[in-house]
Parts: sequence; C-alpha cells; structure tokens
Amino acid sequence: MSGSSRRSFLAGAGIAAAARATRPMFGWAGASQSPFKIGVITDEISEDFDHACSVISNDFGLHWAELRGMWKKSLHELDDSQLADVEKILQKHKLRVTDIASPLFKTDWPGAPQRHSKQKDFSSNETFKQQEALLERCIALAKRFKTNKVRCFDFWRLDNVAPYRAAIDTKLADAAATCGKHNVLLVIENEFECNTATAREAVRTLAAVPSPSFVLNWDPANAVMRGELDAFPVGWGLLPKERIKHCHVKNAIKGPDGKIVWSPVDKGYIDWTAQFRDLKQVGYRQAVSLETHWHGGGTPEESTRISWAGMKKALEASGTW
Repeated sequence: MSGSSRRSFLAGAGIAAAARATRPMFGWAGASQSPFKIGVITDEISEDFDHACSVISNDFGLHWAELRGMWKKSLHELDDSQLADVEKILQKHKLRVTDIASPLFKTDWPGAPQRHSKQKDFSSNETFKQQEALLERCIALAKRFKTNKVRCFDFWRLDNVAPYRAAIDTKLADAAATCGKHNVLLVIENEFECNTATAREAVRTLAAVPSPSFVLNWDPANAVMRGELDAFPVGWGLLPKERIKHCHVKNAIKGPDGKIVWSPVDKGYIDWTAQFRDLKQVGYRQAVSLETHWHGGGTPEESTRISWAGMKKALEASGTW
C-alpha cells in the first residue's frame, strides 16, 4: 500500500470509527439524565428529514430536534401537508422540538447600506417588509410543534450600525412584545454576520431590549468567528445567565492561513467541557443543540457524526451526560 493510499485509508478508518462511536449503547439513558435538552439541527445531518431524525434518535440516542429546514426548504416555507409529514416523522422517532430556528430579521435594515440583498442563507430570503408575516408564521409554527421559542437575528451586519441602532432595538422590542402576547420567547442568536455577533454585543442588545420575552441563543463559536477569541470564558462571564435560553454547539479554530474556520466540537477555541460544566452550574436547563457547520468529514452527515462524538465526549467529561 502506498503512503498516500495508507493515509487515505487511515483517514477513512478514523471517520468510520467516529461514526461507530455515535451508535448508542446506553445513550438513551445518558441523554435522559442530562440537565440539558440535547439535540441536533436536523438539516446539519441531511435534507432528508426522516433520515436525519432516525440518526438523531436511533444512532445518537437523543430526544430533541431543532427545526430549521428539510427537503431543501425552510420550515416556514412548507405547506400544511408537508408540515403534517414533519409531525408524523417526529412522532415516529419520538423526538420533541427545541425551537423554531427561523431566519427572522436575517435581512437588510431599510435605509442602511445593502450588503446581503441577493444572498440566501438558510432561507433568509424574505425582505424587511415580509418580516411581520414571517414572525406571525413562526409563532404559529411554535404552537404547532409545541415549543415556546422562535429564533431571530439582529439584521445583516453594518460597518457602522450606530445611526440605526435605536430603531433596530425598537424593532426587536416590538417583535418580543408580539411574542410575549402568545407566551413565546424571541431568542436572538449572536450570529457572526449580524449586528449582534459577540458576547459583548449580546450584553448590549439584551440591555437595550429588557423584555422578559427577549432572550439569548448563546453561540460562542459564532463569537469566535467574528474575532472574539475569548468568547469563552471571558465573553461568557459577561452575559446575564438568566437570559440565556438556548445554546448552539459547534467550534472554530485558526486555519493554516491564519483565518478562523469551523472545526469539530472537540477541537477549537471553545472548551466545551468547561462550557457545559458552567452552564450546569448557573442553573441552565434548556437545549444544547449541535449545529455542525464544519464539513471536514466528507459529507454533512459524517461531519455531524464526528462532531457529535466530540460533543458527547465533552458532555460526559463535564458530568452533564
């Protein structure tokens, strides 16, 4: 066997071993005993929703799924018949829904420089004028899928957000008030391409919108991707812990060219063992949801299996599995 063939074989064997490590033996018991609702964003595995749910339930041994997209459509774009199929598949695999991972407010702010008007990112193709209808749709979806959380963003990032910041905060507050009327939480994600990207920016946004219906989806790897390399533990230490109601799990690392790139959960700037331990210590009992993003495993499914193996290892090491 040539050197290159052997390296390829060993790499493939490593991926296969990681995949086998995700098969549950006592996995269901571990997930049930965790203080967290451990889940996966289904389309990080596959656009085939039934297959993705089978992997989450049967291979990973989990009970929770985060709904963003399936069958190459965003959840909110599905018709009633397709939504009924989603419900049947979730029931088949005995999965509950952590939240509606909507693209709400992942759009340009009107009057500001247009930076992403032609970009489609996880079906964030609605215009600003369509956001009210999208919010109402997502609240209805939350009710349908028996969750009280709708994810949102802080509009596409501006080089200088200051002239628009007060108006954007008012828009977020109004949306939170609408959600509150329906007993739904509006969960803003610190997204590296939006105006709230880092822990420090999240602290500011949460303070500006003090509504109890407005809470945080903490994503420390997104903060790293924006350049906040101390997102954990320093950035984490700044956050109002009582307002964190969702958490995305992935990682990021500095690549050979010096740029920050996505990485498996157990490799990167975020020490997930310590982060899980700290979440438990502050009384966090909400979801920790795998959002792979890294595609180094060859396919989205294999990459997610490898990342799940690292996530599970961190959960076990932190005493939260």
